[in-house]
Amino acid sequence: MATMLTDSDLDGSQVTLPAVRQETDRPMVVNLWASWCPPCRREMPMLEKAQQERDDVAFVFVNQGESVDAVETFLQRESLSLDHLYRDPNMAFGRKVGAMAMPTTLYYNGDGQLVDTHFGELSRATLDRSLERFDP
Repeated sequence: MATMLTDSDLDGSQVTLPAVRQETDRPMVVNLWASWCPPCRREMPMLEKAQQERDDVAFVFVNQGESVDAVETFLQRESLSLDHLYRDPNMAFGRKVGAMAMPTTLYYNGDGQLVDTHFGELSRATLDRSLERFDP
């Protein structure tokens, strides 16, 4: 996998995107987001639902630059339950992948190769169209 960045999960442990990929052994949708970003907030419930519906794809949520408290407050307030939730406190991951705006969504195939990128808010139709490349 091209991106070898370390992100910090909410308990402070260090993880790498390749380690998440290896753990899940599935294609990945990686969403870069922040709680202060209106489009991020709007798309998050749809992404949570897609995460619940698609067990053949790992959804990874990488918060950009916010504190643990800010992330936890947002998740509680919005009643969101997200798997594979990590923080990128210095936004190094976002810089590495060229994310100039949020939200940014990255699609990695089963081999860990970046196959698509979407800048801006996702609709369910756009997400579904991008996920078709992972269908057998």
